[in-house]
Amino acid sequence: MLPFIRSDLAQLTAYAPHPNSTDGKPIESVIDRLDTNESPFDLPYELKQKLAWIYQETIETNRYPDGGHSVLKEAIAQYVNESADLTQGAIAPNQIAVGNGSDELIRSLLIATCLGSEGSILVANPTFSMYGILAQTLGIPIVTVGRNSEFELDWVAAQAAIETTDNPPIRVVFVVHPNSPTGNALTSAELKWLRSLPQEILVVIDEAYFEFSQTSVVGELSRKPNWVVLRTFSKAFRLAALRVGYAIASPEVTAVLEKVRLPYNLPSFSQAAAILALQQRHLLLQLIPLICEERAKLTQALTQYSVLKVIDSAANFVYVQTHQAQHSDLLPKLAQQLRCSGTIVRLLSSGLRITVGSAEENLRTLERLQVALQTIESND
Repeated sequence: MLPFIRSDLAQLTAYAPHPNSTDGKPIESVIDRLDTNESPFDLPYELKQKLAWIYQETIETNRYPDGGHSVLKEAIAQYVNESADLTQGAIAPNQIAVGNGSDELIRSLLIATCLGSEGSILVANPTFSMYGILAQTLGIPIVTVGRNSEFELDWVAAQAAIETTDNPPIRVVFVVHPNSPTGNALTSAELKWLRSLPQEILVVIDEAYFEFSQTSVVGELSRKPNWVVLRTFSKAFRLAALRVGYAIASPEVTAVLEKVRLPYNLPSFSQAAAILALQQRHLLLQLIPLICEERAKLTQALTQYSVLKVIDSAANFVYVQTHQAQHSDLLPKLAQQLRCSGTIVRLLSSGLRITVGSAEENLRTLERLQVALQTIESND
């Protein structure tokens, strides 16, 4: 480590996007990237043309972007209210905070709550890794609890951790709804526990996959000033390249997020793309049923293999484990075989996460998986 760098960063592993082959074997030219939960579908050509026109005709590149995101916040609030059918307790634009991806908003929440040894965070593993990574970069302690066989968080252990953790106390609880990488939505028992938490604890409910699950807690925000809902344009809205995320919370919370974010954090083109996506949301979201149908097909096909345990998913990915401990090395081998044949999936310590691709991508993946399993079995 360089002498002027914090010593604790030596223990931190950077987030690794798009893992590639590490054994020197060539990867075929046809790559199906099913490792990052992106949409398999690009923006329609006519929308790309519209964005190109916006860039050429309306965006002044010598000017800073709208630093208050006023037009985008208005559009997001309208969409949130429409998608949740909110008539009472409707979300106002001042209840929206916009970030350069949800990651920036997670970091801003950590800065606003736990920095300076004022708090620690609680997560239930396995879950989205960036909560822990961002906390570590800020020197914020992380308290972890487990999940049961259905991947419901161990809320009894979580409650005990909240009651016994001090110096610093737990200030933030992070959950994903539905969870990543496992795909399960929050249960009634988990939600009951979250509702019971005192207002001294911030509850962050990440709804990155809301459009696929159609399950949300935004209707409860008017009664829960200590709750924040996170969402993104990277998945269902097909804007992963443009990095737009948003938080929905009380005006008091979003006002604090405005204090700690960087100025002009979202480029003009990203704002324009998100606004256009919301204007054309019925066009873009009409493919969600198709992705859910492909998810069901992928799940059914994977369950035909007795060695694999497939978790029911409410998101745009499928989580796979092995049934027996003696097959603990199967998933790394399977991921590598798939990678070498042209499908990249996400290998995690506890399982394999496969993004739902197009029908063609899923078919190729299942064919490659069958060959890979036969190869592994014959070698064993």
